[in-house]
Amino acid sequence: MASSDNKGPDLVCLEDNPAPEGAEVIWYKGRKGRRLRLLYAPDPKGGVKTRGLALVCPGRTEFIEKYFETARDLQARGFAVAIFDWPGQGLSDRLHKEKLAGHVGGYSLYVDALLKGLQALGGRAREPYVIVAHSMGGAIALEALRSRRLKVAAAAFSAPMWGLSVWFFQRWFLRLARLFGFGAAQPLPPGPEETFETNLLTHDERRWRLHRRLIELEPALALGQPTIAWIVSSLDVIKGFFRPAALDHLRRTPVLVAIATEEAIVRKASQKKLARRFGSGKTLLVEGASHEILMETDERREKFFASFDDLCRRAKI
Repeated sequence: MASSDNKGPDLVCLEDNPAPEGAEVIWYKGRKGRRLRLLYAPDPKGGVKTRGLALVCPGRTEFIEKYFETARDLQARGFAVAIFDWPGQGLSDRLHKEKLAGHVGGYSLYVDALLKGLQALGGRAREPYVIVAHSMGGAIALEALRSRRLKVAAAAFSAPMWGLSVWFFQRWFLRLARLFGFGAAQPLPPGPEETFETNLLTHDERRWRLHRRLIELEPALALGQPTIAWIVSSLDVIKGFFRPAALDHLRRTPVLVAIATEEAIVRKASQKKLARRFGSGKTLLVEGASHEILMETDERREKFFASFDDLCRRAKI
């Protein structure tokens, strides 16, 4: 279902990156009437009763098309799939006059987008729900669970953004800057152009290039450095996860936390610490993997999905 008033493409497709079978784009309204994009792909077996709905929650700078392969993997396991373009990312409406700025005023905006997306799916949003979340998507999904706004049968987190390397004095400086009206500023200068040899995300060159090829085909998918407000909002939501008893109601929810041994984007120590709070949680150390586990080499991706299959068995899905 594509919106008739959409001014751009519904999907950006490459010959070697086909959309999952039966994929359709749903445009829906978020806060303040912002136009948001969602992809839905049914269980390709066409059965009346699907195994469940996998909620794919991408990370910062990411977009629907980057997760076509993951969606096909989930469909092959009998799941219907929903993938979200968060507010300010992908082809969803941007939140800043500088369209490349990664900006948000608070994570409740992201959680609202997730829940409104499920509402937009209508009867297709059939339970049980299983989360497949990467990096910032892991913070969004966990906030939806922590705040009891979403209930799922199981959750798989890939390199979740549950800790940022921001020092104590930097945190106070950023908070003060936001308080005095500088939240929309981007504190980090543009870095040197990334190459495959210098990237900190994956060891798989084909998957690394896919992200760039999609942006070359549709520049509107690109996103740059985060704003002060995004950093402070991220620190705030992460702080909430570590409050006493914040996650106690999730102790019986089967959880998988996949941690990359060569992680250099988010804090591994925070991932490990929070993973221990899930009574039904298991931790997977993906040896040799960089931050983007789902975009890693075939062998490393297969380790993730083997653990995902075990998660589903534990959840009796």
